[in-house]
Amino acid sequence: MKKAHLPEKICVVCERPFTWRKKWEKNWEEVKYCSERCRRNKI
Repeated sequence: MKKAHLPEKICVVCERPFTWRKKWEKNWEEVKYCSERCRRNKI
């Protein structure tokens, strides 16, 4: 898959868009945060 065609989501904490990563391949549906920092600072 080309980088331009990767799926995107919006982070629920910082509200910035982030793209699919290989490490999220199996659980992309459950991913809500763009980074560990946002996950730790969740509301």
